[in-house]
Amino acid sequence: MKPYKTFFYFLVFMVLSACDKTTTNIQEDENFFFKDDFETQNTIIDELFATDDSRWSNIQRSNPLNKTNEISIVTTPVLKGQNSLKIHAFQSNSNLSKMDIEKGGFKAYAGDKVIIKAAFFINSTASIKDLFLIDLESCSCWDPNVAANPSIDGDNKCPGIRLKMSGGNDYLSIERGKISGSIIEQTTFAFPRNQWVNVQWELTLSDHEDGMNRLLINGEEVLSVNAMNMPNAQIFRTVFANEGINFTLQEPVFYERVQIGATAHPTSGDIELFVDDFSISVIKR
Repeated sequence: MKPYKTFFYFLVFMVLSACDKTTTNIQEDENFFFKDDFETQNTIIDELFATDDSRWSNIQRSNPLNKTNEISIVTTPVLKGQNSLKIHAFQSNSNLSKMDIEKGGFKAYAGDKVIIKAAFFINSTASIKDLFLIDLESCSCWDPNVAANPSIDGDNKCPGIRLKMSGGNDYLSIERGKISGSIIEQTTFAFPRNQWVNVQWELTLSDHEDGMNRLLINGEEVLSVNAMNMPNAQIFRTVFANEGINFTLQEPVFYERVQIGATAHPTSGDIELFVDDFSISVIKR
């Protein structure tokens, strides 16, 4: 092969390699947006899990003893399109009951803004105190040499923040127990039942008290508080040190999955709820 041709092919290879690396870096810094209305052709739950990862990533099902929680696609009630997601979760007993759907494939770091939207239809007038609806979690930050803390959430090694019913019955609030923070609670807007309710959760992420936490229900702001909303390395080190455990948070910390449904259902009765019009946006700092 002539020398100039060898040089030409080498140059092309180097340019293509540089382009590949540049593309990877750009994707790491790009905004992320995912939206799903649970539309299917045959109301089959498997249709939500595309082979190209363009839809949902996983189902989380944790059954109470001698019961089996259920998830399905239904045609009524529906807010948008032809379908919605139906969740039926039995009350917890010796096992914590969970039934939800999960989306991964993103990285939300400190300073990024996260906006999660979803519509819920809770088909019950009974107490739903302690029902969890949305989790935003980091699994990669856990110290690989440390077992999960059963007192926090069983064997779950994915700390994060969650939306939880509290305040006595049905006041949606921001729960931070898995990052060793207190609950950010509101008791002014009770969650409506037997109708579609739009929830919008906005966060500017931080492991310090300057994190922004905003919650809207049917367009009405019910919470707007500055507070920590990501795992903090020093806090985790101190909490585990009190139990005689050396814990090193893996950094940089980023949230990488969102779960929606009955993400934990420790309440005293069974629950039937529907989800529609879900979206998550990650706006890079």
